[in-house]
Amino acid sequence: MSQPQIKEYPVVWLQGASCSGCSVSVLNAASPTIKHLLIDEVIPGRHVNLRFHPTVMAGSGEVALEMLEGVEQELRGGYLLVVEGAVPTAEGHCSLGEQGDEPVSMLSRVESLGQNALAVVALGTCAAFGGIPAAEPNPGKCVGVGEVFSSRGISTPLIN
Repeated sequence: MSQPQIKEYPVVWLQGASCSGCSVSVLNAASPTIKHLLIDEVIPGRHVNLRFHPTVMAGSGEVALEMLEGVEQELRGGYLLVVEGAVPTAEGHCSLGEQGDEPVSMLSRVESLGQNALAVVALGTCAAFGGIPAAEPNPGKCVGVGEVFSSRGISTPLIN
């Protein structure tokens, strides 16, 4: 008797204007534990594979960014995107790596990864609604993921 095939869901986790509190909450969760979430089957026959998370992944720098870009290019429409933190829309606020010698903004990453994801989770108040980073005077012009999606016509399913 052959073993049933397990469906894997690659996850990309971005962190924008945040305190990493949502990551800490997930890492410290009692039920389900982080081990259950990342190693066991979340639903029978389904498994999560955390491909990119700036705080907890082993790789850094170019190695990590190559992983991020590889997921986007190779798994178009087949990965889940988790966004933690508000999305700064002002130029020069919050970059996630570089392409060539130019910084790539959080806004650009959320747009490109978001429109190519299977679904997006805006985790926490900052990602969902802008939170504290969006409070006045808001020099980074921070917003939630939903506002980014609606202003740019991105129709990927969004879970707040």
